Amino acid sequence: MKYEAVIGLEVHAQMATETKIFCGCSTKFGSEPNSQTCPVCIGMPGVLPVLNKKAVECAIKTGLAVHSNISAYSRFARKNYFYPDLPKGYQVSQYELPICEGGHIEIVIDGEVKKIGLTRIHMEEDAGKNIHEGGGPYSFVDLNRTGVPLMEIVSEPDIRTPAEAAAYMKKLRAILRYLEVCDGNMEQGSLRCDANVSVRPVGQKEFGVKVELKNINSFRFVEKALEYEIKRQIKTLEDGGKIAQETRLFDSSTGVTQSMRSKEEAHDYRYFPEPDLVPMVPSAGWLEEIRQSLIELPDAKRERFVSEYGLPEYDAEMLTTEKAVASWFEEAVSAGGQAKAVSNWMMGELTRMLNDENRSIENCPVKPEQLAGMLKLIDNGTISGKIAKTVFEEMYKTGKEAAAVVKEKGLVQISDEAAIEKAVDEVLAKSPNEIERFKAGDEKLMGFFVGQVMKATKGKANPQMLNELLKKKLQSS
Repeated sequence: MKYEAVIGLEVHAQMATETKIFCGCSTKFGSEPNSQTCPVCIGMPGVLPVLNKKAVECAIKTGLAVHSNISAYSRFARKNYFYPDLPKGYQVSQYELPICEGGHIEIVIDGEVKKIGLTRIHMEEDAGKNIHEGGGPYSFVDLNRTGVPLMEIVSEPDIRTPAEAAAYMKKLRAILRYLEVCDGNMEQGSLRCDANVSVRPVGQKEFGVKVELKNINSFRFVEKALEYEIKRQIKTLEDGGKIAQETRLFDSSTGVTQSMRSKEEAHDYRYFPEPDLVPMVPSAGWLEEIRQSLIELPDAKRERFVSEYGLPEYDAEMLTTEKAVASWFEEAVSAGGQAKAVSNWMMGELTRMLNDENRSIENCPVKPEQLAGMLKLIDNGTISGKIAKTVFEEMYKTGKEAAAVVKEKGLVQISDEAAIEKAVDEVLAKSPNEIERFKAGDEKLMGFFVGQVMKATKGKANPQMLNELLKKKLQSS
């Protein structure tokens, strides 16, 4: 590789508050356009903002979780620019005194842990939304989002590959969702990302010319946009060209980035302290109260799942990405399920069924204790692992207990040695050619014999007993 990429991400996370950051309007998504506004959030003269305490708590909680320093003194500023979806002509944000500074997030790439530094976390209000529809010489403006509370989480330029960027985004989303400070819904815009990317010759310390990619709203698109942009910049340099400092948009339909506007000169936002809001000076007692409210986060939970339950690293990683999934797993184990068996079923059959219906674990029709109950039937020999798949599908469809499904469908495993032996004898009597081939060294035919007996017993034969009887019969025949 002649070149390496230098990537920094700016992630905007909508804080999980019921009302906006400076007024009492609802933050609910999908409401009738311009139905969630008031004189404060649309900037009518003479109104005064009142800071939402829950939003501040969300920002502090996030800062503590990612090892940031919580500022003893921070304040809001006015970021001045003019755009149709910004009714006040300025955005209330934070500039030189943000609420959180520093910190880091750890990601795992190719089995190696990498620490991505954070520059800052600051609070700001969202702008509205311009809607360009209808094809006429006009656009619409929906101000429902105006004043929705955001955190902007700014990383250091420590990311080197698109895969690292996607891993960072996934880890950050997991942390925010664990803390319940952001729902992480990228499709609805609750979590969106701007990427700053440049390339430089390997070994060079100085950064290259930075290009900004705006409003990327999925992990896959973050990776794809960066892959394309890195290749584009390298090709430009290799062809003798120069990288233009600009803002580009990623077109997900074509997989390419397109120039949006030049950034030859930095915007002069004329920041100045917001005169209508006093500085924030959180008390030591409140900070400690928030610190004590922090729960076990993904990394700590993953490590505990490995040490406490003996799970492989991969299983633990998959099960702890979402707090609801981790809780479901622990409830199933508490109900008597063996940890590895619970993990296998969750990552296999359960995930497949949920994905097929685009369901979350919170809406799963099978309860954790029901899976544990089914696993007990496997352990005590009532049903086989193969029959269990049929049982589980019926449990998922109906919500019934495993024992009830087994009884209704007549799926009890056959563990009567005489009955299995009879079925084995019948299959072998019909398969003289296969027996000769097996004796000649074609050991793959064992699968054929097992399948035939299972077919004859409608899949109910105890697998262990069946295999033992077959080996015994084939050796003696």
